[in-house]
Amino acid sequence: MSPVRSSASAPGAVAAGHRVTAAAAVEILRAGGNAFDAAIAAVWAACVCEPVFSAPAGGGFLMAHDGEKTALFDFFCDTPRTREPVDAIEFVEVFADFGTLKQPFHIGAGSVATPGMIPGLIEVSRQLGSLPMADLVAPAIRAASEGVQVTAFQAHLYEVVAPILTWTAQARDLFAPGGTVLKAGDRLTNPQLADTLAAIARGENTALASEIVAESARYGGHLTHTDLANYSVCRRDPIRLDAGKATIFLNPPPSMGGMMVGAMLNHWQEAVHLSGDCGVARAGAMKAVDDAWRKFGPALGEKFGLDAVTEPAPVVTRGTTHISVIDGQGRAAAVTVSNGEGNGRILPGHGFMLNNMLGEENLNPDGFHNWQPGVRLASMMAPTIARDDKGGLTVLGSGGANRIRTAIFQAIASAVSDAGAPDAGAPGAIVTAPRLHFENGILDIERPGEWADIDALHKAWPDAIDWPQRSLYFGGVHMVDKDAEGNFRGAGDPRRDGVFCIA
Repeated sequence: MSPVRSSASAPGAVAAGHRVTAAAAVEILRAGGNAFDAAIAAVWAACVCEPVFSAPAGGGFLMAHDGEKTALFDFFCDTPRTREPVDAIEFVEVFADFGTLKQPFHIGAGSVATPGMIPGLIEVSRQLGSLPMADLVAPAIRAASEGVQVTAFQAHLYEVVAPILTWTAQARDLFAPGGTVLKAGDRLTNPQLADTLAAIARGENTALASEIVAESARYGGHLTHTDLANYSVCRRDPIRLDAGKATIFLNPPPSMGGMMVGAMLNHWQEAVHLSGDCGVARAGAMKAVDDAWRKFGPALGEKFGLDAVTEPAPVVTRGTTHISVIDGQGRAAAVTVSNGEGNGRILPGHGFMLNNMLGEENLNPDGFHNWQPGVRLASMMAPTIARDDKGGLTVLGSGGANRIRTAIFQAIASAVSDAGAPDAGAPGAIVTAPRLHFENGILDIERPGEWADIDALHKAWPDAIDWPQRSLYFGGVHMVDKDAEGNFRGAGDPRRDGVFCIA
């Protein structure tokens, strides 16, 4: 059973992918900050304790509900405005070891896209925040200065991307000071990042921008002062979709994640109307949308009754983390961010890696180095907010690359379905329920024994792959809700070390 507490005794609640990330949000809520303050503080803290996923030179999306209106802040990365010759850039292939397979990643100065994280968080704070940025970075500064204990999940990530974290001497000094990457129980201390965050809070970003451009020039990258100076945060109207007794607000184009979640929900609702909710209905919705995406691209929204059509945009599916926050006054923030996996180089004197978004294979379907200059990258990231017909709020999102869209779709489907068993609609049950996913046309089935229609699933998709245990492969949904009476519930996904806290 998820914890419940009335709003009379709680200023808010948060779900995130690390206890230090969540603790930063709780600290700000208890200090009188609103949901947006708390979300910003949590993102800064994630830069310290979740460095593979989050860093000041990454990007992301924040869905904001101010009590009345809902808006999406897009501060994801842009492609640089000029593309340097291939023989002039640093672009190196390394392999991440996932045990059963090794996946290629590309790092180096030539893999860096124009970052949006810092301007994005500053803009959200300016428009919606209530506390000064110095207060919001304080928990992260303290964590970086004092150090954070490496969790088993973070240690696993370090092992997977060890070739990136040990590529340069500066990276080894931070992540592998003893010769091997930090293990569970070790302490990650980063005083340079603490100083950088303090400078950001003071508004001293000119020197940081100059160092980023100098790093690009020094090692062969594309970024220039023009890229950083002309970056703009985009405030967009979300996709609005009715599902059951709830209104769902989804990440709009040019990103694809929210549109694909909406398309799946529309297809699924038609199937449920005919035959009821089941694994086959959910898998059928996923497969139909995946097939349509490959055929129609961004125009798939029209095919599934969504008012969401856009020009094609390059899609990035890099490593991500998510934070969900609701405060006692009914304001809500869902924020998903990414740094790729990092480009392998610690920015001198600053304690973090720049992103490696241009090293994304999906971004370059015709081969690397063919991206269009000066455009906002699209993403599968899909921070989501839902309101029910009684005034309740639900905030959720997920990490997990291509699995983001299917993880969020299934969480929403469970939330709006008529609950059969007691607590079936509770966040804890929704988040831990087994999931399905299609990858390259093949159905992945998590915990097949927990699907009532498993035989029908295998009959419909004979080449389906069974996953006997829950796996981080299927994403990490972090979810908070607040009912009309002011009671908070939530859950952090155990697949990705998730935590839920009531402030």
